Amino acid sequence: MGERKAYRTDVSDEQWALLEPVLTGWRERRRFIKTATTPLREIVNAILYQNRTGCQWDLLPHDFPPPKTVYDYFKAWREDGTDKQIHDLLRGRVRRAAGRGEAPSAMCLDSQTVDSSFSAIGETVGFDGNKRRKGRKRHLAVDTMGLLLEVSVTAADVPDLWEGERLIDAVHAKHPSVVKAWVDYGYRGLPGYAAGKGVDVEVTSKATGISAFTPVPQRWKQERTFGWLTRSRRLSLDYETLPASAQSQIRWTMIGIMLRRLTGRSPTTRYRTSTNTPALAIT
Repeated sequence: MGERKAYRTDVSDEQWALLEPVLTGWRERRRFIKTATTPLREIVNAILYQNRTGCQWDLLPHDFPPPKTVYDYFKAWREDGTDKQIHDLLRGRVRRAAGRGEAPSAMCLDSQTVDSSFSAIGETVGFDGNKRRKGRKRHLAVDTMGLLLEVSVTAADVPDLWEGERLIDAVHAKHPSVVKAWVDYGYRGLPGYAAGKGVDVEVTSKATGISAFTPVPQRWKQERTFGWLTRSRRLSLDYETLPASAQSQIRWTMIGIMLRRLTGRSPTTRYRTSTNTPALAIT
């Protein structure tokens, strides 16, 4: 593929140096695509462009690889967990760069209801009576830096408590170091269940008598993460046919955020030569 004018969402050389070992290793392990000629960097650029701008797959600019090719890679990485592997490796790097240990000790749980598009499968859509919205619900567990630990996407009528228990299980299995969690009143039945996993759940709420917007201690970090997500137009509502694709889009948004945080910039030129950023270790 010839040179093209850069998009602001393109990964820089420093950012690609972080991703390349994982993705080239992924391709080498799959014999049937070892001879593929599509540059993996351009696939990542196309996914990040679509994620940030919100365009449909078949409306990707012509200077990217064919839309079907890009989607096929997106689907493959979604189904085999490569997107999650990249995300988790970057999260560990961001935590270390901030002087934290890779293993978090505390988290926040919350959900966000968003409208769904016409393409969503019917049984994956519901009505949230509390928010008075029909669509899907994003359930997130984040650490105290606002970085994603676990995510699930369900119909909007799924109670927070049910999915909160599933998130507690998932976080406990992957991050047994987590011993503290903050939640809102919708998870008021969660402390007893979480105690069996060794997690102390604290239900927090706004101070009594205050009607204006006031950040709730600790839980404001979760709300900040939701704010980060809504900067990606693909997440302005749920455009995905499958909840699994919605979860993957959330991970790609966080991947873009963490790449920029690790390299200290959002590139304005397509390439910048540097060998100062160590690559991600393949695990």
